Amino acid sequence: MARIGFVGVGNMGGPMALNLLKAGHSVKVFDLSTDAVAACVKGGAEASESAAAAASGVGIVVSMLPKGDHVRAVYLGTDGLLAAADPGTLFIDCSTIDVATARDVEKEATAGGMMMVDAPVSGGVGGAAAGTLTFMVGGSKSAFEAAKPILEAMGANIVHTGGPGNGQAAKICNNMILGISMVGVCEAFVLAEKLGLEHQTMFDIVSTASGQCWSLTSYCPVPGPVPASPEGPSPQSGSAEGFGASTALGKAAMDLYETYVSGEGKAADFSGIVNMIRKS
Repeated sequence: MARIGFVGVGNMGGPMALNLLKAGHSVKVFDLSTDAVAACVKGGAEASESAAAAASGVGIVVSMLPKGDHVRAVYLGTDGLLAAADPGTLFIDCSTIDVATARDVEKEATAGGMMMVDAPVSGGVGGAAAGTLTFMVGGSKSAFEAAKPILEAMGANIVHTGGPGNGQAAKICNNMILGISMVGVCEAFVLAEKLGLEHQTMFDIVSTASGQCWSLTSYCPVPGPVPASPEGPSPQSGSAEGFGASTALGKAAMDLYETYVSGEGKAADFSGIVNMIRKS
């Protein structure tokens, strides 16, 4: 069994760390939230006083952080994870971040004699708790093979997407499809409401017809047809432009979500954009 450091044990990272403990691994954890750390300690983890301390004296470090800026800050610099870790340490970053940051940090890790994969997830909090996450893993084949047994303790589908950053590329593309399809589902339900069609009737028809999609059947944005589902993100800003891709629908969806989060959606779930569409 491995000795693992885990940085970022919040809503997603916490259940993932607990699943590593259930698989028999030894886990040191760090998070800015003392409550999050305490929940993991209750499950058998060891608390670390800092991110660097969590990366010291272990063979593997897993991270789950909110943004690319956080990943750069935590990994790089004299007090970062790379500086604190032993040569040969394997890093598994499960954050959903931009491709450029993932590739930059992996390059620094490799230059320091370590291995690293970017392994963003799909499946939400429910999947994290159940150990059924899908991991989209970018990195060298050797790094992927080293990471796979650890990821299998936290997920059901482990997919090697190619070189460094490709896990993030896959996640961003998936998120774009999700964000676009959610807008379409919301607009269709609002139109159905205005035409006098009940939510359940609309769902019963479309869920078995050509309009069927995950945003409808697993995360229907109106109350009734589907129970509450795991969280899901909207399209990642800036990624397509940085690589010269033409994504007109993605841009249109992103503009709508930006309008939404600048107002009533600031602290709401992305599916709540149906309320903004209903008012427009």
